[in-house]
Amino acid sequence: MREVQGEDGRPYPLAGIDWHQILVERTRDGAQRTWWLPRAVVRLLDAAEHAEAQWVQAARTRQASATVSGPPSRPRQTATPEGITASPRPYNAELEGQLYSVLSRKPGISRRVAGWACAVCRTAPATVLDHCHEHGYARAPVCQSCNTQERPDHLYSNDIRVANRYTRLFHTDTDNWLRHWHRCPGCRARTTLPLPHLAAWTAHIACRSLRPTHPASRGREPCGVLRVSWTGSQQAPRSCLLTVAVDFCPSGEHRVLAQVPYREAVERFRVWLAETAPAVAAAAGPDRLDGLPTQPRPVIADTSGEGLALF
Repeated sequence: MREVQGEDGRPYPLAGIDWHQILVERTRDGAQRTWWLPRAVVRLLDAAEHAEAQWVQAARTRQASATVSGPPSRPRQTATPEGITASPRPYNAELEGQLYSVLSRKPGISRRVAGWACAVCRTAPATVLDHCHEHGYARAPVCQSCNTQERPDHLYSNDIRVANRYTRLFHTDTDNWLRHWHRCPGCRARTTLPLPHLAAWTAHIACRSLRPTHPASRGREPCGVLRVSWTGSQQAPRSCLLTVAVDFCPSGEHRVLAQVPYREAVERFRVWLAETAPAVAAAAGPDRLDGLPTQPRPVIADTSGEGLALF
């Protein structure tokens, strides 16, 4: 089976059919309408996508093991009309504390973002300006790969599939990502994460001991795929209740593992942050509202026509 890639370079699931896009209809006036399916149908499609993703991952692993590793990668260079120039300059918090809604209106901001190296991996040129959707602050310029890696895997607006990439976010490159998320003054002052990231952390870390295991060829392996959802609004996260569940259990068991109130999840995260990334924890808190916007401002995209997206 051959992978089919979309415009953003990511492979389409289900043998090249992106069923998420099929459910969006564009009318003559340019408006979009989203068609919602029953959760039972979505779970069936999701299970098929999960099975295919496992097959593709296994094929990639076999291909990678048979390929001799090449020389270490070098920092990428930026191409200009005059030719290839030196590597992009490092980002030194030049945009710290600024609202994304204000920055996105400034002419030429996309060109300015492209002049920096990614603030997370520090090697690839930045292509987007990452920002906190909960508080509205710009974080830093990042490359497309890191921006995709950090984006929550939403099935619904309040339902996240805890994919394998969270191992990198909360284990392999923990300090880099925590420092990046806390570039938002709101998250840093409250010593927390945006609600989708906090929900994923709760399922992946705080509820790790609750996840059942099943016999496998090499001992035991974790059951199914974690999913976390929440009630309430992202605009008022302190009233939310996080529900951690397991999908694709071989025996059909273990649907709901835990229900964690938002405040309890925040307290657990603060303890874990102090133990895992002391430098990030020391720069955070206390929980003050001074200088933080009470209402998020509308985001206006850069329309200068430079072709670089701002997320």
